[in-house]
Amino acid sequence: MVSDDSRKVTIATIARMAGVSVPTVSRVVNGRSDVSAQTRERVEELLARHGYRRRPPSMRASSGLIDLVFNDLDSPWAVEIIRGVEDVAHAAGIGTVVSAIHRRTSAAKQWLDNLRTRSTEGVIFVTSTLEPPLQAELRRLNIPVVIVDPAGVPPQEAPTIGATNWAGSLRATEYLLGLGHRRIGFIAGLPQLMCSRARLDGYRTALESAGVPVDDRLIYPGNFYHEAGFAGGSHLLRLPEPPTAIFASSDQMALGVYEAVRQRGLRVPDDISVVGFDDLPEVRWCSPPLTTVRQPLAEMGLLAARTVLRLAHGERVESPRIELSTELVVRDSATRAA
Repeated sequence: MVSDDSRKVTIATIARMAGVSVPTVSRVVNGRSDVSAQTRERVEELLARHGYRRRPPSMRASSGLIDLVFNDLDSPWAVEIIRGVEDVAHAAGIGTVVSAIHRRTSAAKQWLDNLRTRSTEGVIFVTSTLEPPLQAELRRLNIPVVIVDPAGVPPQEAPTIGATNWAGSLRATEYLLGLGHRRIGFIAGLPQLMCSRARLDGYRTALESAGVPVDDRLIYPGNFYHEAGFAGGSHLLRLPEPPTAIFASSDQMALGVYEAVRQRGLRVPDDISVVGFDDLPEVRWCSPPLTTVRQPLAEMGLLAARTVLRLAHGERVESPRIELSTELVVRDSATRAA
């Protein structure tokens, strides 16, 4: 006989008992094959012990979603991440739910309320800080989490995917130094992001290694968007001793610098050299094509999706902290110092 209490057991309850995610239990219940034999046996034993009643096949809801959460979605940078995640999701026959929480507590709460109503394989957060209450709730729901470009120190149990920001910034600054530039302006990203701090550190290290003093007057606080690049470029070009080159720590800011240069009646690279960071698709078509540090954004999204699916299937991740290589892509926006 099955007691009334045992009939009330939920998939979430079984997931907590088995130490696996809710989607893993859902796959076992729905008879899917993408679960390890050991995990399947443990879940089946708990389902049987607690008398869980499976719905008929015709009533079973199809599961299979990846939640992809951004702070903002107003950048082509985000589109590249989405493209990588979508490639993996499509190959796995599952969907992607893309959300933007705009760094607001109310939006994050609403997203979490929506998450509880659907069966998700796992969550990918991009440039986010996971607050303790959110961490605790995702842990309670047994939903695996992967973070792309964490804003702060990530939870120990959450794998992270990033790029070699410090090395990329070092290489870009060394390239400008090799062209003879000694006054190199730098437009930084959001200071709370680890990638921003790494890029600033790479710039500083390259100058110091070359014996060039770091002039803080040549460093402008930005935020990765066009407007900050325009403001930073305008400010740097108005200095009594303006830089001969500007390294913008995102392509969007580099394009903002282009406009600041144009409005002053100057030209890139004849009057000032410009280098960016990201290698967004459009920068090869601007005039002149932008020299930049290629950040493998789509690959980062792809690897994040693969990692979150591995965790959802009950597999272990050997390398919880992964940084993909950056590379300098030389085009036509920088030339030798006069």
